[in-house]
Amino acid sequence: MTQSHNNPNLLEETDLGTLIAQTNTTDKWQVLSYNAPILPIHAALLRTGKVFFFCGSGNDPSRLNTPYDSVVWDVNKGTFTRQKAPLDSNNQPIDLFCAGHSFRPDGRLVVAGGTLRYDPFYGSPSGLLFDPITEKWVKIAPMNNGRWYPTVLTLGSGRIFVISGADKDGNVNKQPEIYSAFFPNGWNAFPTTRSYPEYANLFLLNSGKIFYSGAQMGGNFGAVPTILTLPETFTEPITEQVVSGLQDPSFGNQATSVLLPPAQDQKVMIIGGGSGKNATNRVNIVDLKASNPTYVAAQPLNYARMHHNAVLLPDRTVFVCNGSKMNEDLTQSMLPAEIYNPATKTWTVVAKQNVPRVYHSVALLLPDGRVATAGGNPRRTINELRLEIYSPAYMSRSRPIIQSAPQALKYGQQFTIQTPQAGNIKWVSLIRPMATTHSCDTEQRLVDVPINSRNATSLNVTLRANRNIAVPGWYMLFISDNNGTPSVATWTQVS
Repeated sequence: MTQSHNNPNLLEETDLGTLIAQTNTTDKWQVLSYNAPILPIHAALLRTGKVFFFCGSGNDPSRLNTPYDSVVWDVNKGTFTRQKAPLDSNNQPIDLFCAGHSFRPDGRLVVAGGTLRYDPFYGSPSGLLFDPITEKWVKIAPMNNGRWYPTVLTLGSGRIFVISGADKDGNVNKQPEIYSAFFPNGWNAFPTTRSYPEYANLFLLNSGKIFYSGAQMGGNFGAVPTILTLPETFTEPITEQVVSGLQDPSFGNQATSVLLPPAQDQKVMIIGGGSGKNATNRVNIVDLKASNPTYVAAQPLNYARMHHNAVLLPDRTVFVCNGSKMNEDLTQSMLPAEIYNPATKTWTVVAKQNVPRVYHSVALLLPDGRVATAGGNPRRTINELRLEIYSPAYMSRSRPIIQSAPQALKYGQQFTIQTPQAGNIKWVSLIRPMATTHSCDTEQRLVDVPINSRNATSLNVTLRANRNIAVPGWYMLFISDNNGTPSVATWTQVS
């Protein structure tokens, strides 16, 4: 058995586990009465429903080698618990500023990389897990080299893929690697690739291939949107297929992108971004099921944006907030939020947030269907600590209720959801919780769970068998009625 765990074949792994946005006043923003205790540069929704924030030195070189805190935010109680960062071999705190992260199948957050030094920035090779149950850090084996601004992606096997970032000497790390608890050294590296951008927006496709959307932090190093195919062994190189058609490809700096709902459609949208000081309202969509995928123009944003965030809502729309028309310019950042409806292919302007948020801001979906926003750091030591929550219009409507659903699911499994609104349910959706920083989130996806049959009080549904569509791990299970109004989520683990 031990030998099979070390198999380099990347397809084998056993360490597993149409509403149009409302324009009326029923959607709203609320600034909370308390602040975040740290600058929330990195944010993740844990399977407990709590939100995890960390920032390391927080873009402040004077804080090097100080005891960096992370915090777990209980949104319902309005409380925070603190955790001290783990120590390196010299008993110094590991600086997780500008690391990357994604979830393991068991719900623990893998955090890779961080900061060794400032100006120029050198990347840390550190590897860590954050356990949502114990709310403690756990050290794992370090990577083969450092990474500052890396991208981390969970594969259908449950393994963790990492690419790019600045290495221990400040150079672009051209050697992707994969983490598995069953590898003897934790990490196995591929042959070197071309230079990929820092915080490259990556998406796992239904084929197991990986798509770089053209959005990133900073410049693109000449990289264009690309489909990457991982080989079966670590001695072979990753192969690439260019995806053409992206408008204004030089405007990828702190653009954002999403896998449009549902994930089965395999359509990726790139939204906004900047070049120099100026932002664009460009929106392009690519159908990655096509034999020759090509970006095509979609309806643009109403407001040009960079440093913004995009969140998949359980009514199967895309919510965009934060950001600025000009690079790190708060005077240009008080923009109304916007919602994209894939069914009508239109953007609708919704309520205007109260707190301007630019660089180092975050937004993520909460299990009740609201969106939490935090952060903002336009200049060093200027930290936005206010917290604000957006309530979409559906929060004020009568909502369906999940009375019971399984807490664990297997691929291909039929299961039953008990709900008194069974006769009026349009969709069943699994939404993967977000783990976001720098406008980049490789985690979030909305998976359609087809309804087979129903009676007055229950739905019979099937989770499809493709683990590249529903990546193993914890999900929020939502049901939505015929008006698109979603329930509050329940949590379930797909393995």
